[in-house]
Amino acid sequence: MAVGVRTLDLRKVYNSAPPLAATGLIARPAVKDSKGPKPQITALDGLTLEVQPGEIFGLLGPNGAGKSTTVGVVTTRVRATSGQAWVGEHEVWSEQAHVKRLIGVVPQRPNLDFSLTAREILVFHAAYFGIAPKEGSKRADGLLEKFKLTDRSHQMVRGFSGGMMQRLSIARAMMHDPQVLFLDEPSAGLDPQTRILLWEIIRDYNQQGKTVLLTTHNMEEADALCQRLAIIDHGKVIAQGAPGELKRSIPGGYLLRLQFGKPTSDLLQRLQSLSGVREVRPSDSTGADVYAGRGGSLIPEIASVAAAAGAELSDVHISEPSLENLFLHHTGRSLRD
Repeated sequence: MAVGVRTLDLRKVYNSAPPLAATGLIARPAVKDSKGPKPQITALDGLTLEVQPGEIFGLLGPNGAGKSTTVGVVTTRVRATSGQAWVGEHEVWSEQAHVKRLIGVVPQRPNLDFSLTAREILVFHAAYFGIAPKEGSKRADGLLEKFKLTDRSHQMVRGFSGGMMQRLSIARAMMHDPQVLFLDEPSAGLDPQTRILLWEIIRDYNQQGKTVLLTTHNMEEADALCQRLAIIDHGKVIAQGAPGELKRSIPGGYLLRLQFGKPTSDLLQRLQSLSGVREVRPSDSTGADVYAGRGGSLIPEIASVAAAAGAELSDVHISEPSLENLFLHHTGRSLRD
């Protein structure tokens, strides 16, 4: 039976530098603890999610948004400051042993044993989960073939490329046939061919009734793989739903990012009055973001309005509905910031 994942009002505050996978958090403003000099860094700020059994769910956000910390909590590696999380019916902190039997985890950075061969890593992992040697050997051979590593199976992994290490890490996580597979930035640093292979394997695993939760800041990956996703920033969910549904929620759909040489005080009001324009926001002292139901056909009218207002249109960038635009609409900055 497929297993889901839930979190309720998760909060995580670090009193020292977070783990390496969450180093983006260090750039946030530190708050002094009233009880001492240690800085407090809020990684999760009331995060509530529900991943349905048997779906591919994505956590999308910029570096330091809290994605890796969320995975750390629900996989028992990080203890939340407050709130709760469950894998299936098991609460992750009070029932760690049960949870660990149900999950497979691929960390953001490979943590393979360089003193072992690829095949030994898989076989030893199977033994750790109580799988009989004959069955473990069979599973290892099957996964090495699936991940295109058979010809390197008896080589030490210290000589593997980054992409090969990532493939082996995912194969290791699948060895005990977990009900929920957690992938933290699975395609980071992979070449396009390896990324496509990885996507195919993830889809195939999901079609076996398994739940997959992945973190990414790659909009293409989230759009291609995830049935539902949550966009998070500063440890909070800012949007959640199916990719298509989220993109349709962008006012007007199209985003026109404009730059003016000489912006004037009434320019934004004039832009707002144009046909098809749903929303206008200043992006900085010389720019504006225009959300509209049309793209290129609006440029002549924008140029005319700018000229009439005494402003000079210096640059235009048009993009169609996307998860990136959704994030820009909610936060005013890029997913990759």
